Amino acid sequence: MNKHFRNLVVGAGLSGATIARKLAEELNQEVVVIDAKNHVAGNCFDYRDENGIMIHKYGSHIFHTNNEDVWSFLKRFADFNQYMHKVVAIIDGIETTIPFNFNTLYNVFPKTMAKRLEEKLLGRFSYNKKIPILEFKKQDDEDLKYLADYVYEKVFLHYTTKQWGVSPNDVDGAVTARVPVYLSKDNRYFQDKYQGIPLQGYTKMVNNILNHPNIEIRLGLKYKDCNEKWDRIFYTGAIDEFFDYKFGQLPYRSVKFKFEEHDREFYQQNSVVNYPCNYDFTRIHEYKHYLNDKSSKTVIAKEYSEAFEVGKNERYYPIPNDTNETLYAKYKEEAEKLENVYFLGRLGDYKYYDMDKTVYRALELFNKVKEE
Repeated sequence: MNKHFRNLVVGAGLSGATIARKLAEELNQEVVVIDAKNHVAGNCFDYRDENGIMIHKYGSHIFHTNNEDVWSFLKRFADFNQYMHKVVAIIDGIETTIPFNFNTLYNVFPKTMAKRLEEKLLGRFSYNKKIPILEFKKQDDEDLKYLADYVYEKVFLHYTTKQWGVSPNDVDGAVTARVPVYLSKDNRYFQDKYQGIPLQGYTKMVNNILNHPNIEIRLGLKYKDCNEKWDRIFYTGAIDEFFDYKFGQLPYRSVKFKFEEHDREFYQQNSVVNYPCNYDFTRIHEYKHYLNDKSSKTVIAKEYSEAFEVGKNERYYPIPNDTNETLYAKYKEEAEKLENVYFLGRLGDYKYYDMDKTVYRALELFNKVKEE
């Protein structure tokens, strides 16, 4: 392979780092990675503060996957702890577990009512299954319909309104359909085989991925200011921005974090506590839980959802609906006309990816490119 084949990777997050490493290592090609931010790792960037606490600057990132290829790839660059994520929510003033499961059932309802609901659920569905609340609404049992309405209102309705800034009626029905009751006592938020946090942080892991003699990193540099000649471009930025918004802006939700330092060992008993029905923020993150950091102080972040505005905040969540998918399709069609330019990642594909899906997408694209 020609080492002097020049690749430009736009974005030093997980997508960009993964494809850069594969090009540099397996094809022995020159790769320049640029990022408009002044750091690598994209939105999973983390750092240790003056208290020795590992802070996730852009919100909590918990790695989980069932994909052996993804796990094998990342394990080369980081050791992970065995952290298994649990989410607590305040429902009717009661601290309980979500997704809504049998433990939640007994936390929020009187014991006799909870037992009746449990028996009806197990009489109709299999244990250890996640049942969308829409399934309960189809049942001819009034108790199960009540449960569906309760979970919808207390767990989904108000949280969704805060997160997306619209009524759930205006959110893609597929999102509602996925709201589950988990017929289990498993309090973990994810059930994947592999779960954990890199022991030295995500930033260190991404730096390790990019640490190759064929890779050059240039930070604080925007794509439009990079005017050299490239044989191939891998673009992980926003696809609509690449095309100067010629069809209009793709909408996103953004997130604002209000960081607070508290002069006590812990602020809350869990890494993330959701507030579906109370306050303006959606949840509170407490970072020292992830790596069991020891400090007499703690740092939390209250998370507020807001609309994305170019130049003001970060793109976080693509907004899934038919109108936006139609707009994205126009950009995708335009992208397919380009030669040797590839789009990937959350912003390039206009699709919300968990971290493992981001890595897998980059590995898949590399396998396709190397055959060309």
